[in-house]
Amino acid sequence: MTLIETNDDIVAVDCGLMFPDDEMFGVDVVINDFTYLRARAQKFRGVLVTHGHEDHIGGIPYLLREFDVPVVGTGLSLALIRAKMRDHRNLAEARFEMVKPGERRRFGSIEVEFIHINHSVAGACSLAIRTPVGIIFHTGDFKFDQTPLDGEPADFAAIARVGDEGVLALLSDSTNAERPGHTPSERAVSEAFANVFARARGRIIVASFASNVPRIQQVLEQAERHGRKIAFLGRSLQNVVHFAAEQGHLRIPPGMHLRLEDVDLHPPDSVVIMTTGSQGEPMSALTRLSVRDHPKLRISPGDTVVISATPIPGNEKSVSRTINNLCRLGAHVVHGSAGRAHVSGHGSQEELLLMLNLVRPDYFMPVHGEYRMLAAHGELATKTGVPENNVFVIENGDILEFTHATAGHVGRTLGGNILVDGSGVGDVSESVLRDRKLLSSDGILLVVLTIDKKLGRVSAGPDIVTRGIFYVPDAEKTMASLYDRVNEIVGACVENKTFEPEQVKDHLRNGLSKTIFSLTKRKPVIIPVVMQV
Repeated sequence: MTLIETNDDIVAVDCGLMFPDDEMFGVDVVINDFTYLRARAQKFRGVLVTHGHEDHIGGIPYLLREFDVPVVGTGLSLALIRAKMRDHRNLAEARFEMVKPGERRRFGSIEVEFIHINHSVAGACSLAIRTPVGIIFHTGDFKFDQTPLDGEPADFAAIARVGDEGVLALLSDSTNAERPGHTPSERAVSEAFANVFARARGRIIVASFASNVPRIQQVLEQAERHGRKIAFLGRSLQNVVHFAAEQGHLRIPPGMHLRLEDVDLHPPDSVVIMTTGSQGEPMSALTRLSVRDHPKLRISPGDTVVISATPIPGNEKSVSRTINNLCRLGAHVVHGSAGRAHVSGHGSQEELLLMLNLVRPDYFMPVHGEYRMLAAHGELATKTGVPENNVFVIENGDILEFTHATAGHVGRTLGGNILVDGSGVGDVSESVLRDRKLLSSDGILLVVLTIDKKLGRVSAGPDIVTRGIFYVPDAEKTMASLYDRVNEIVGACVENKTFEPEQVKDHLRNGLSKTIFSLTKRKPVIIPVVMQV
């Protein structure tokens, strides 16, 4: 999420989410910290959506819980947001304003022009944001596809026209800034799909990002050409298919759509199944298929599985594991760049340079990418004539200020992550994650006992419960040593007339931690439960 702020108005460009890394145990998703906006809520005028990918719209339902502002975007982008809002049950209160490429909207002192651009989802737009100080041009995620499937290349004329007006600052997609050359056209995937469909003798299962509408269209075209019916597996994919067809971005030939329940009623060589899970997500459809855990479908020997995506950094192991499991089940797996079954939706260096030369900004700020990608994009900008001092490679939370005479980095605000776990938003703190990490690494030990203060003795217990430290049936000696140590600690407390539960807990926690470490070289979480009667 990027905020454009003037003296009187604020607009947000996108509001996405990211998925948790390996250190965020139990966390479902990660969203933006809205603290900066909360302090300026009276100036907040709207959310501008560049396109409908999860990392750009996933946080909008959470944002709209707090702020009553319009969400402005193209038809498919808004349809995908509406689909997400159903899970949050706050659709009725949301305000959506649909725009078409070429249209403008005004938000106080800020005017925004939506400009058609190519990406791996239909309805993607760049934004020319006109402020009192000058034009901020935000590319959104983009590539320049000269032969797009929908026949609508990027609006070069509009981009160049904005450049001719004079652009104060360009914010440009940096995802492929380290990749030389051009990103291939989406049509390059058609050749790979044509080869797969021609050779496959059994069912074909294609895994892709749910929102990659051009990829879905290519699978539909090949299925039609080879006389196969198609079924869609995964709720997110089914939502995208429904709304993309409704908006006219997807053409499904009559009678071709097959219910998942009816797949087994048709010969294997007459069926295609599209599914999610190209990143090896643990609960995704493809991963569940790879371990025979899906209730509606099973992989059979002779199936051809096409993974039409490149692993996002960090997902390589889970994708590799899924491929191995599919191969064990007898499937033929087509994956990786060698299969040509995927092309990126982001522009490579030559396209980034073309964007820079069309826009010709005074200042440049690379966005959307890891820091090394931002730095590489900054170096590209200097090659097109942007002064090195006018290139700002910044991180989340940094603030850039532009005036009629100056520009510079003026400080930081809260740009941290808010963790969403179940129904809780922001209640999982660093300390909670630290506890979860400890539980995952060394386990937990629970000691339960009751002390009768009047009689000065233990009236119930002690009982010891362990999880994740050792296998109890094989650790009789260790458990006996732990019981002896607990009785020794509690006996000393009784002898010293230390009956307060908190004091007994401290003695148990300190004494047992040393004993367990000496026995097992592990440091589990120790939770004493001491009751007093």
